[in-house]
Amino acid sequence: MDTDNRPTKFYNIGVSYVKADANTRGKFSLSKENQLALLQDAKERGLGELFVLSTCNRTEITGFAEHPFQLISMLCKHSNGSVEDFAKVSYVNKNQDAIQHLFRMGTGLDSQILGDYEIVGQLRQAFKQAKEAGTTNAYLERLLNCVMQASKRVKNETKLSSGTTSVSYAAVQYLIKNLPDYNTKNILVFGLGKMGKHTCKNLAEYTRNKTVSLINRTAQKTEDFVKEHPLIRQAKYENLTEEVSNTDVLVVSTGADIPTITKNHVSDKKLLILDLSMPANVSDEVASLSNVTLVNVDGLSKITDETLAVRQQEVPVAENIIEIYKEEFNEWLNHRRFTPAINALKQSLLTIQKDEINFHKKKIQDFDETQAEVITSRFIQKITTQFVKHLKDEKTSINQSIEVMSRVFGTTLQQVDAEDN
Repeated sequence: MDTDNRPTKFYNIGVSYVKADANTRGKFSLSKENQLALLQDAKERGLGELFVLSTCNRTEITGFAEHPFQLISMLCKHSNGSVEDFAKVSYVNKNQDAIQHLFRMGTGLDSQILGDYEIVGQLRQAFKQAKEAGTTNAYLERLLNCVMQASKRVKNETKLSSGTTSVSYAAVQYLIKNLPDYNTKNILVFGLGKMGKHTCKNLAEYTRNKTVSLINRTAQKTEDFVKEHPLIRQAKYENLTEEVSNTDVLVVSTGADIPTITKNHVSDKKLLILDLSMPANVSDEVASLSNVTLVNVDGLSKITDETLAVRQQEVPVAENIIEIYKEEFNEWLNHRRFTPAINALKQSLLTIQKDEINFHKKKIQDFDETQAEVITSRFIQKITTQFVKHLKDEKTSINQSIEVMSRVFGTTLQQVDAEDN
């Protein structure tokens, strides 16, 4: 910290998908307005160096405080969560553990789906928001910069983000891998729940197919979606049988409790059906038709499982990259923390050196001042080097050591911003 009376411990507190369900996470979720209000509140309380992250999977506050409850109370004040609920599902990381948490989160190791990098942009935006609000400092900026560098390198040098990780994405990847002419095939998506929407969006993003049609029992939902995605054609539910007969690929994601596609919907035309529903929405009799290839959720999930298995093998590589950038940050931090104290110590020793040389010049005839300076300067260098080694030891209590140095050498040495960080 830049001010002596500011908090000195670095914390990361929050709730996430690991312990909290969607309902509980919703209570602690912070709107953009509430995030800004929290940042302003922090400044008024003298907790001026922190940032807030709030996504569908987590809500966190990262920054400096004397005690984590200062951050927890602000989170509860500006959200609908209670301290009691927080205590049941929360995590509190301090100093090096908080640093490690940010690195794991920023590189996709702490994502709900291993290797998911969506959090990287959210983390970058959270810091940008705090910086604009005036609640960041050099420590946070340097740390986030190192996290982003590690994230970029993990993404570029590992397979941690490769492959498919959702059923809807797996369905589109299945088409790409198994249909050489997938861009010219007629594709019909039946059902506009979350899965159906994601399938349409993935088709738009990962293919150049211009013959995608969408059909849903509620026509208004289809109409609204097509307005936002004009390349997708709206089909009428009452024409379901005709639409299925004319398509090459049918993606079923209706989410019904009973089959919505039966033998009566299917013609003699060769047809690939991807059933993304659970329970299955395509009847067993359809699977027995010789002109139909049916791939269900289990088949597509194997693609996802294989992908996650590949990603899991990349975790040690990602962790090694994290260690490189974490060490780089800690080296910067050590230099920033120790340099003022070591410089003050060195200045104190130089004063002693000067006084002693002047004393001996008066007492000793033909005193060799130059030689005395050489010898004593070497002593000073060795003494300061030993103190640097001591301060860098992870078992060292930095502020206590500096306080002892101050008493021994009779000078005021600057204490560090994050004790035992």
